[in-house]
Amino acid sequence: MDSPASVPLGDTGLQVSSLGLGLAALGRPAYINLGRDIGERRAIPDLQRRTHEVLDAAYEAGIRYVDAARSYGRAEEFLASWLEATGRDVTVGSKWGYRYVGDWRLDVEVHEIKDHSLQTLEEQLAESRRLLGEHLDLYQIHSATLESGVLEDRAVLARLAELSQEGLVVGLSVSGPRQADIIRRALEVDVDGINPFRCVQATWNLLEQSAEPALEEAHRAGWGVIVKEALANGRLVAGGDAIRVEKVSRPLGVNPDAVAIAACLSRPWADVVLSGATSVAQLRSNLDALTLDAEELLGDLASWRQHPDEYWETRSSLPWR
Repeated sequence: MDSPASVPLGDTGLQVSSLGLGLAALGRPAYINLGRDIGERRAIPDLQRRTHEVLDAAYEAGIRYVDAARSYGRAEEFLASWLEATGRDVTVGSKWGYRYVGDWRLDVEVHEIKDHSLQTLEEQLAESRRLLGEHLDLYQIHSATLESGVLEDRAVLARLAELSQEGLVVGLSVSGPRQADIIRRALEVDVDGINPFRCVQATWNLLEQSAEPALEEAHRAGWGVIVKEALANGRLVAGGDAIRVEKVSRPLGVNPDAVAIAACLSRPWADVVLSGATSVAQLRSNLDALTLDAEELLGDLASWRQHPDEYWETRSSLPWR
C-alpha cells in the first residue's frame, strides 16, 4: 500500500500529507453521506473508539493532516484525546462558524446552525484552543458565503488578521454553487494591508468542478488548497452517480472511492484531499487511490461534471443518517 506524499500546504509553512483525514462523519451520530459505514453503535464512547481506530490506521498509513470543526459533534474532543494518548504529531485544522445542535440524535430537524459573528469566533476559538491547545495549526471560517456577510465584517476580519499575525494560519472553507465567487472575494480581502487568509478548503469532485479556476488562482497566490467532499457525500460510491465510476474501478480490482479520490489527487493545485473514512476498511480502500493514474483512467474530466446549481440542489436534499 502506497503512502501519501508529504507536501507543504501552500506557503503557510505547514507540512501536510497529500491525503488527509476529515472527521465530519466520525464526530457525530448523523451526517450527510450515502456511503456512511458507521453501524448502529453510535453512543459517544463507541464513536470515540472508532475515531481512534481510524486515526491510528491513518497515521500508520502516512496521513499527517487531520480536519475537524466545532460543529462536528465531538470531533475535536476525540482528536484531542487521541493526540494526548498517543503523543503523535500531525498537522491539525479546525473550523468555526457552525454550532452542532443535534443533541446526539438522528431524528432532529436541524443538526447545525451557522453564525459568523465575532462573538461566535471568539467563543469557538476558545473552545478549540481549550481542546486542541498547541496542536491547532489552521483555523478556518466554516462554509463562508457571500450571503453570511463574513467577508465584509470588518470586526471579524480584523480579529482574523490579528490571529494570523500571532502565527495561527487562517483560512476559510466554502460550499454552494458560488464557491468560485467566494474564493475570489477572499483573495481580495485587505485589512490594513494584510489579507488574513492563507488557505481555502473547497468541494471539488467528479460531479462538482466549478471551483477549479478559482482554486488554481488561490494556489498561484501561495494559498494552501484542501479538497473536501471528494466522494460527493457518498454519491460517487452509492446510487446512480456511482455506476459510471464503478465501470472504471471494477476491472482494476479497486472500489469506486479510489477512482474518485484519484481524480482529486490528480489536480496540480490541490495540496490535500480529504478522506472521510469512517472505518479502517474504508480508509484502506481510499488509500488505493494513491496507486491510480486518474488522467489515464478517466480521460476528459470535464465530461463528468454537472451544473453546480443541479449538484448543490441534489446535495441539499440528501438525508442525514
